[in-house]
Amino acid sequence: MTDIKIQKTAIYLTIMLFLATSLPSLVAQAENAKDDTAYSTSTQSNKFSTFLRQFRPIAINSGISRKLYDNVTRGLTPDKRVLKLLGSQPEFNSQIWTYLEKRVSPQRITTGKKKKQQYAKAIAAIEQRYGVDRHILLSIWGMESNFGSFKGNMSTIRSLATMAYQGRRKNFGRIQLLAALKILQNGDISPKQFKGSWAGAMGHTQFIPATYNAHAVDWTGDGKRDVWNSVEDALASTANYLRKAGWRSNRPWGWEVKLPAKFDYSLAGKSGSRTVSKWVRLGIRPASFKNFGGFNEITRLIIPAGSKGPAFLITDNYKAILAYNRSHSYALAVGHLADRIAGRGKFKTSWPVGDKPFNRAERKELQRLLTAKGFNTGGIDGRMGGKTLAAIAAYQKSIGLISDGYANQSLLNRLRSNK
Repeated sequence: MTDIKIQKTAIYLTIMLFLATSLPSLVAQAENAKDDTAYSTSTQSNKFSTFLRQFRPIAINSGISRKLYDNVTRGLTPDKRVLKLLGSQPEFNSQIWTYLEKRVSPQRITTGKKKKQQYAKAIAAIEQRYGVDRHILLSIWGMESNFGSFKGNMSTIRSLATMAYQGRRKNFGRIQLLAALKILQNGDISPKQFKGSWAGAMGHTQFIPATYNAHAVDWTGDGKRDVWNSVEDALASTANYLRKAGWRSNRPWGWEVKLPAKFDYSLAGKSGSRTVSKWVRLGIRPASFKNFGGFNEITRLIIPAGSKGPAFLITDNYKAILAYNRSHSYALAVGHLADRIAGRGKFKTSWPVGDKPFNRAERKELQRLLTAKGFNTGGIDGRMGGKTLAAIAAYQKSIGLISDGYANQSLLNRLRSNK
């Protein structure tokens, strides 16, 4: 991953230098523009046009021709749909079992098996070249575009320019906008065909522009890295990315496991990494197999729904999936869909489907209440990160509950009652 980190760092520093010297008033204006309805006004359009003019020197200094930049930004207007979608990614705003039910559907499993047969020769060769399990590649293809049935129809340049101009992910938008312009500069696709998701993800497996520039490959040998129209190019590019993210052919993504009675849930999470043999000595067993097949690398235990739901031992291949999308719901869905396409069964342990999901306001309230009681959540941002989960576990332990770091409405109500 070194090459893409260097590339992103260089672009980021260029943008930050520009912002510090040339865009202070523009940034202030963008931060103050909080009402989406303002996009319909001429004032807001003028501000966006000003941003595009100010961003022009950055693009030119990065190797983008003046003619190309002017052609693709002429008459461009911000897309208010982009900002509305920024905070609504389903993998971060729904219960994991709801997410899994929708993504690992019977129809998607069936289609994956059909695609496995249809592209058998190509995916076998790709698997051999890059060492990435063909079922994982098929799963990501299914997760990202439903096997190419919907690759996105929004203008990539317009979406990224909107993100670059305003919103909580401006830096991401500016880095990806430059990367997208480079794709056009290289002639990989025409401006008219350059479409994707609202966040700028493109093609069969939804590469973002910077990832495309760093990792896309021309598998078919036709001189183009065509992730938009070539299934083979898209799957090979995904395999190349996962390999560089740490995927290795000698290990699975993970296993569903059974935990012994009175298990110490503080061993779950990042701090509990240990070899499989050590987990076995602690009483952990595979849920669907007799043993772990002699595998004895370092693994980590995750319990996405606490003691009431399934538990999983995950390997560094799971971490490679997280590099594609940093959501446990996403990574678990990719692994499970891959297993189902390969012919394996459902999870053995049921999810606590009766638990009502938290909305963002409730997540922030949970963090405020924990913080007030002296349990550090690392901030009040509505995101259930590692520090928040640790704070939940510490609070549970202090009141005599199972310390699994899983919060539901019952726990929130208990915090509200100050018990």
